Amino acid sequence: MNRWIIFGVLAIVALYVVLSSVFIVNQREQAIVTRFGEITRIHTKPGIYFKVPTTIVEDVQIIENRLLRYDLEDITLQVSGGKFYNVDAFLTYRITDPAAFRRSALGSLQLADQRIATRFEAALRNVYGLREFQAALSEQRTEMMREARDLVRPEMAELGIDVVDVRVLRTDLTEQVSAQTYDRMRAERLAEAALLRARGQEQAQTLRAIADRQAVEIVAAANRDAEILRGEGDAQRNSIYANAYNVDRDFFAFYRSMEAYRTALGEGTGTTMVLSPDSEFFSFFGSEGLPAITGDEVTPVEVPAVPELHQQPGELNEPDLIELPSLEDATPAITETPGAADATTVGQ
Repeated sequence: MNRWIIFGVLAIVALYVVLSSVFIVNQREQAIVTRFGEITRIHTKPGIYFKVPTTIVEDVQIIENRLLRYDLEDITLQVSGGKFYNVDAFLTYRITDPAAFRRSALGSLQLADQRIATRFEAALRNVYGLREFQAALSEQRTEMMREARDLVRPEMAELGIDVVDVRVLRTDLTEQVSAQTYDRMRAERLAEAALLRARGQEQAQTLRAIADRQAVEIVAAANRDAEILRGEGDAQRNSIYANAYNVDRDFFAFYRSMEAYRTALGEGTGTTMVLSPDSEFFSFFGSEGLPAITGDEVTPVEVPAVPELHQQPGELNEPDLIELPSLEDATPAITETPGAADATTVGQ
């Protein structure tokens, strides 16, 4: 019975010795073997390795061999000119010197991240501080990331870390700077709009002046042509009137008198005229018509009605010829009686 117990204890001790003396390094890791706290060897290739059993004499520390990433979020950086940006950035790194990493950061990624944060932020501040306000939002952004990587790389090399790349994820304006930028952009757009509006008004006034001048020229030419045509029309009208007057002067006087009567005494004129019966205006009027005198007896002669003449403006209608009774048929002879007024005769 005691023999089996001894065999069991020996088996457990042997298993512990074997397990404590063997360690495995995979492709994502690298191992540091220390003896009494001093680094004796480093294994960077994957495989199975052996050491002195137990951790009292030799100990193994596993270090990451992968590409690691550190994020720096929402930091405020000042650019040249006093304005600020809110920036999110990250860097990727790899532990290339495990011995230096253990000496400087005790092989701890948390300590390494603290040192990376301080130096990475300082590098970004340096890069942004040398640039103007618009540089971070322009094509210079790639150059800025490369400069930040080159600044932080020598300091990280002291920790056994190789900085592979630096990237800026976000570059936003702070609320105050954003408001100022918006006001400035708004003022620029308003100024540009005012300039365009002024140019448009200038062009409009120029076109309006040209149009007004052309309108005046067109109206003047039209008035000139109208006056010429009106003069020619008046000349033709006067010529026609003169020819008509020369054909029959008595009828022309009678016709013009009828036109004057219609104009002055027509319906709707509301004209009231107070004239003497002996006025020349009523030379063709009589109370019962024109009298015919034969000796002592006066025989009234009825004057036929004059038909209404239709004359359009600008046109001269041919007057209708009206056959009037001859004076011989109306009155065989006209004799004067003492004290009687002169009788007016109507010609053809």
